[in-house]
Amino acid sequence: MSARILVVDDQAANVRLLEARLQAEYFEVCTATNGADALVLAKSEQPDLILLDVMMPGMDGYETCSRIKDDPATRHIPVVMVTALDQREDRIRGLEAGADDFLTKPIDDVAMFARVRSLLRLKEVLDELRFRESSSAMSGIAGELHDDDDLPARVIVVSPDPRATGRLAAAMPTTAISIQINDPATAIAAVRDDADLLIVDLTATDFDGLRLCARIRSDAATRQLPILAVVRPGDVKHAVRALDLGVNDIIQRPVDAGELTARARTLLRRKRYADQLRSHLDQGMEHAVTDQLTGLHNRRYISSRLRQAMDSAGNGGAPVALLLADIDHFKSINDSYGHDAGDSVLRDFSTRLQTGLRALDLAARYGGEEFVVVMPGAGMAEAGIAAERLRSSVAGAGFDLPDGTRIPVTVSIGIAQARRGESVDAFLRRADEALYAAKNAGRNQVQAADNAAA
Repeated sequence: MSARILVVDDQAANVRLLEARLQAEYFEVCTATNGADALVLAKSEQPDLILLDVMMPGMDGYETCSRIKDDPATRHIPVVMVTALDQREDRIRGLEAGADDFLTKPIDDVAMFARVRSLLRLKEVLDELRFRESSSAMSGIAGELHDDDDLPARVIVVSPDPRATGRLAAAMPTTAISIQINDPATAIAAVRDDADLLIVDLTATDFDGLRLCARIRSDAATRQLPILAVVRPGDVKHAVRALDLGVNDIIQRPVDAGELTARARTLLRRKRYADQLRSHLDQGMEHAVTDQLTGLHNRRYISSRLRQAMDSAGNGGAPVALLLADIDHFKSINDSYGHDAGDSVLRDFSTRLQTGLRALDLAARYGGEEFVVVMPGAGMAEAGIAAERLRSSVAGAGFDLPDGTRIPVTVSIGIAQARRGESVDAFLRRADEALYAAKNAGRNQVQAADNAAA
């Protein structure tokens, strides 16, 4: 895995040493010697990860990290703080400033590259989500992404020792709902039930925590769940193995409650960010194919599905019919009762339209007060029955407006069946001609394309 890494250190010798180590592993490296330059490079170069020294003159690593995480343009970049300091207060301060991890000098190469690759894998997933969200036709529809540490979280704590699970659970943020489990099989079932964080004790000899982590990562339903592993001090082999298996973070025994809380908050914050990206992407995809007023498909989606149905019919598949419906005198409804009343009629009409369709029929708002129904596997007879059923359901009962007023509404409908070799535009045009024939004949009726052409 190659990536661009920004190394920030005021000591030239430290910069050269880290640069050489990283380049030997085929990472691309850019460097800065102070916090101000690091902020500029982080924004302009958009590195995949930042190795940030803590002790720097002027703007130290804590402030630099905090500014990186406060800037929407750079907050997604993982930051690993590198320091000679190894006190709990220093680690907690760095984590609270937004650091994703800590490396203590002298740096162990094996541990460093395991942590770097773990964070790069995570960033790769987030970058893909961010790219899809920004490329969506409706990106940003749900508002800006935000962090909220006050949201409740469901944390699964797993260890064969009930005393250990109790101590780990007690260190969770106050908003967390901690579930203590001593059995791997029970833990697997629990994490599938909408968990936000998994904490696994890897120090027990009678409990294969690594196998549990591997199982969680191999399951599509739990693959994105953050995992925090507890390891023995100095057990680099176990720590590296855990990170390689997909564990997101590790903490050494004896576990400091403050550090555990800070690391848990970091993992939960990162998960919320990813969840928001996925939610925005899902909403963007839905908005791209859905009419927001009526909940029906939109013109873009139905045109694509109509083309597929016609291609199938043209290759010897089932026939396809089309209904094109237009609410009569809709402009007068808006003019007389207001646009809110018009919107209410459109929603009510859409409900009645869907009620009378088969499961495989596809309905869409085609534009304004015009609606289209694609009927795969249907001929003119089936289309005529469906159209008449819709016409009578609309004309048979009034439409209730928001103010309680009930008004009569009718609809005119044109129907057509696709011809072999016919283009989508030509098919729609024939249905449209039938619709206008229904309008010209007095409205509130159904006309077939062949009859209209005659």
